[in-house]
Amino acid sequence: MAKNKNKPSAVPTHFNSTARILHWLMASMILTMIFVGLAMMTSLRWRPWLLDLHIPLGTAILLLVIIRFINRLSFSVPKMPASMSNFQSKAAAALHWLMYGMMLALPLTGWAQLSAGGFLVKVFPGVNLPAILPQNPFLFALMHDAHKVMAWVFFLMIIGHLSAALLHAWVYRDGLFSSITWTRKTINRSENPLPDAQGNDKNNVGNESLT
Repeated sequence: MAKNKNKPSAVPTHFNSTARILHWLMASMILTMIFVGLAMMTSLRWRPWLLDLHIPLGTAILLLVIIRFINRLSFSVPKMPASMSNFQSKAAAALHWLMYGMMLALPLTGWAQLSAGGFLVKVFPGVNLPAILPQNPFLFALMHDAHKVMAWVFFLMIIGHLSAALLHAWVYRDGLFSSITWTRKTINRSENPLPDAQGNDKNNVGNESLT
């Protein structure tokens, strides 16, 4: 019994169910937020209605990213594919954490902007968030510019993230994309080196296919 207790747990091939649900739920919410934000900049007629959608959606994203961050720190995650270089793995990890930071910073700067402008932060009818900054024109302009710049940077990060995800899913087929879905993790072995003399595929240690 003691032997089994001390045995290290296997590296997961997929993110846990909570992480996967939050990933796809937040992806749809962030995609919606992008279109809402673009429409707010181009339509004065629909801006008040879009703002009433923008604020509660941003609040929900803020709450969900906190839950997602806690979940990320609490559970093991799949290894990067062995075909990725050390630099690529570190760059992917850096982008991953930067996106967490952006998902946290964008709602907070939007909240701060409204607070500094003296506006009510309405989540639902009769439910308002408290101000997190005093009313101040300078702080309002500062938070407005910060929110706008970060929104465009985050948009570019999303394009890069999506492009890399599709590259791994359709071209490399190395199991990276399937680790965040509910499909069985498959690996394109045709591009992997041949097994060693003992029959072990070194490139798939900890990344075995579920098929």
